[in-house]
Amino acid sequence: MKSSDQELAWLLENLLGRTPQTRYALVLSRDGLRLSHTAGLSVDRADQLAAIASGIQSLSYGASVEFGDGTGGLRQSMTEFHGGLLFIVEAGAGAHLAVVAGEDADPGVIGHNMNELVEQIGEYLTAPPREPQQSSRL
Repeated sequence: MKSSDQELAWLLENLLGRTPQTRYALVLSRDGLRLSHTAGLSVDRADQLAAIASGIQSLSYGASVEFGDGTGGLRQSMTEFHGGLLFIVEAGAGAHLAVVAGEDADPGVIGHNMNELVEQIGEYLTAPPREPQQSSRL
């Protein structure tokens, strides 16, 4: 694990530590790849959460294009389900931050702390688009 990855994982753990009722935090690329996650998530569960969060963000972006002000801007997504909440915010170019919390969590506190984290460490939360690899054939 690179030093910047370790620092990002530590910052995610710190987010959970200072935000009551939160369970997991994850940084993912726009296309659903897990970039970093808290220790409470196994790699498989982190990959699953990344795929879910990416899909939700994609659908929310589509809704913003169709029913928003026409800019296609997306601030955050929140999904409430039996037993919990899922919050997702954009976190740098091509990256998202997702947090899973208990159903009694305070959405205002979670949203505030997530946005504060994104502002503080935006350079860690950037996932530029992947470039297709060029064939080495002559």
